[in-house]
Amino acid sequence: MHDPDAAPSHVPIVLAITGASGAIYAARLLRYLLASGRSVHLTISPSGVAVIEQELGVTIDLQRFDPTLLIDFSPAWSSRDWPPTDPKLLAGLTYHHYQNFLTPIASGSFLTAGMVICPCSGSTLAGIAHAASTNLVQRAAEVHLKERRKLVVVPRETPLSTFALENMQRLSAAGAIVLPAMPGWYHGVDSLDDLVDFVVSRILDQFGIDNSIISRWEGPTVGGQR
Repeated sequence: MHDPDAAPSHVPIVLAITGASGAIYAARLLRYLLASGRSVHLTISPSGVAVIEQELGVTIDLQRFDPTLLIDFSPAWSSRDWPPTDPKLLAGLTYHHYQNFLTPIASGSFLTAGMVICPCSGSTLAGIAHAASTNLVQRAAEVHLKERRKLVVVPRETPLSTFALENMQRLSAAGAIVLPAMPGWYHGVDSLDDLVDFVVSRILDQFGIDNSIISRWEGPTVGGQR
């Protein structure tokens, strides 16, 4: 799905990973973004690191970050053959430490095609919604809001508290897109990979990135015809 108003492919996308459940969404999204030829500026919160280690069994060193640990990660339940990432694609990845407020993505003068926080924790939602940034993730998100650029937040929590709902409403009212990690089942689900890809595909759609990683809904079939 191509968005004619999408920013040129050479304009980077910011990806932030925080401490909500759903680290596999982040790993798969990072791989697909780079595979699409997009430049990515990545930052990860300490809670995001903790969730990655618990859910994926991958240990991340925020001081000496090795992106291939995430990009090439393949869960034991995956039925797909994931070849190693082309090293040329890694040239499009820039990593920023979560405490470094002097990075380009902390400034509105640095042009981006938008930002996605995947997964997005409740504390990150609150920090952004109340303009109380305590790390680079929240600061970069506030920059995207004030510059009226695309900000996609991917919360993964259930049930939702009243405060979390209010924070999502505040972000939506400010122009952010709230895209909960709620996989659909109507696209022909054969594996857990299909459920992960559903959420990732919807995120890619928000940035006008062509992808065919899920089957698109074309309406019900009646008498063999649509």
